[in-house]
Amino acid sequence: MLLVLICFACVRSNDFDNLKPSCESNLIANISYGKLREYYQGETVQIQEDWVIEGYINSSDKENNFFSVLYFQNSPDNPTDGFQLEIDMRDSYLFFEVGNKVLIRLKGLYLGSSRGQYKLGGVFSSFGNNSVGRLPYNSIFERVFVACEASSVLEPTLSTIPDLDDTMTGTLVRLENIEFSSEELNRTFAEKEEETERILVDCDDNELVMLNSGYSSFQARVVPEGSGSITGVLTKEGSEFKLIIRNMDDVEFDQERCEDVVDEFTSNSIFFSELADPDNNAGARFVEIYNAAPEPLSLKGWQIHRYTNESQTVSSSTDLSGYTINGQSTLILSPNPDVFEQVFGFLPDVDAATNSPADSNGDDNLVLVDPFGTVMDTFGIPGEDGSGTNHEFEDGRAQRRQDVIEGSSVYQFSQWEIYNDTGDSGTLNQPQLAPNDFTPGIR
Repeated sequence: MLLVLICFACVRSNDFDNLKPSCESNLIANISYGKLREYYQGETVQIQEDWVIEGYINSSDKENNFFSVLYFQNSPDNPTDGFQLEIDMRDSYLFFEVGNKVLIRLKGLYLGSSRGQYKLGGVFSSFGNNSVGRLPYNSIFERVFVACEASSVLEPTLSTIPDLDDTMTGTLVRLENIEFSSEELNRTFAEKEEETERILVDCDDNELVMLNSGYSSFQARVVPEGSGSITGVLTKEGSEFKLIIRNMDDVEFDQERCEDVVDEFTSNSIFFSELADPDNNAGARFVEIYNAAPEPLSLKGWQIHRYTNESQTVSSSTDLSGYTINGQSTLILSPNPDVFEQVFGFLPDVDAATNSPADSNGDDNLVLVDPFGTVMDTFGIPGEDGSGTNHEFEDGRAQRRQDVIEGSSVYQFSQWEIYNDTGDSGTLNQPQLAPNDFTPGIR
């Protein structure tokens, strides 16, 4: 048995053609990507219909930047949709090459969506809840078939960062006039053995996250200093798009960098507008900020600090760099995007993580700081525990009054309507229930 294992391990890559299953010429696709998405109704579901979907492989794990996943799109050029297939297989590029047309038997597979990304695969159960997991190795070739036709040359969709949209998720895109942000220069593509985010920017300073594996073959290479074009599979986490390249040929930065521009701004038109600690669901907490100005404003360098209880020093912070808040619009931060979506019916703008400023239990103090370290708005009094005061929103809500049009560096109780369970006089001791007692996204 040992001898057999050793010999298999020594098979050369080009000999794997002899191990590939026969191609498939009889299957016919009978469902569209749109119809498949409609089958998903908010919870992971096992497909019971005899459906077959076709697509073109656009990802590759040859350089180990993808792991146990295949992405496929609905056309070799001008695609309008793409899906992610979870598989328990390494070196899948030996069997499923970029450009291969594949047909996938969907009956028995699980369909789900995680933070905006639609997935197919097996099932993973945790605490009684099902989510899409990896399709077992022995089942892959019973579900995924390569069509008996020549591989296609995929033409990436040419786009710009502001023009990226949901129809491109899971498809191959190409962006031009792109470079790594100045903060990323002299860094490697990824930290060793860690999934790493690197920030790409265009010449107008729009930002896009590049996602790299710490196990990729190019992990230790230093990011290039120039600018140019980049190609990759577009993915999405919540409201944030991310790009994953397949190999270094996807990065063509052979031009001079864009001129540096001043891209950090301050404005007293940005301020806290609603803070939430629902009495019936702590997972649905959120912080909402508002831009009263008519024009969009970049939040590069902006931060929200939390002073927990009576702490006089910052307990946690959320960096808002990479986000833009539209004119007369809100930006919503949630510590639990999945719970927030279940409760309020849409995803928040920012995944702020647990124990962040957005995860306050109502007796903490929050401060909004611009890129230059200036306090632009404050809720509460840092150093004073909010319990029993006029800045407590425990089990309740703090709502900025409609006539407020700019922030205040010092807490102004008169600018707020506050609901809680044990607050001081002037506040309303009326615990609030989600979703009906809250208005995220509405000023």
